[in-house]
Amino acid sequence: MMLQTKPVGRMLLNRRTFMAGLALVATGLGVVATQANTIIGKANGVRGKVNRKQGEKQELLTPGGTILDKDYVLTGPESFADLQLGEDTRILLGSDTELLVDSFIAGQGGTLELGTGQMVFDRPEGLPKVDVALRTAFGMIGVRGTKFFAGPSRGAFGVFVEHGLVAVEAGGVTRMVGKGQGVQMKAAGDPPSEPVMWAQARIAEAYASVGIS
Repeated sequence: MMLQTKPVGRMLLNRRTFMAGLALVATGLGVVATQANTIIGKANGVRGKVNRKQGEKQELLTPGGTILDKDYVLTGPESFADLQLGEDTRILLGSDTELLVDSFIAGQGGTLELGTGQMVFDRPEGLPKVDVALRTAFGMIGVRGTKFFAGPSRGAFGVFVEHGLVAVEAGGVTRMVGKGQGVQMKAAGDPPSEPVMWAQARIAEAYASVGIS
């Protein structure tokens, strides 16, 4: 009985194709790993218990600790975090807050997601504009270089702009919120209220919730 053999050339070709495929897969995995582990910021300061979570790995975030792309930053009760993304963007987180840095590129912007709690986004005036989108359970906030608060405020989810301009989109309605103005949503799915000037007492309450006195 004669054994059926494959041509040597075809066997070599198949082996080369297989190895090339493995190399492409490995390269692709390497790119994904590199992208997922890109350092995009750091913790300027931490008060209380703050964790950084990446996938299944969770660890304490300490002052000077790095922030990676796709990181969740979680603050505990009576805890606060002062984060820096890139050279000029500062994020202040209040207690019991969860923030996902979905993607962020210094000087260009990116996407953040506020799961729970409150935050202040701060980028000094006069710098080149960056496009940042903040997702929340109450709606989407579009930012172009500004300082604003987002989070619980007097029984509603509030957005207050200290300087700059943000677009708050929820319930099929978009409101442009400017300097000194705020809007609120009583429940997820509600459209934002008409922008109004916030009183100093309400502004102070909002900032105090993220550790600004």
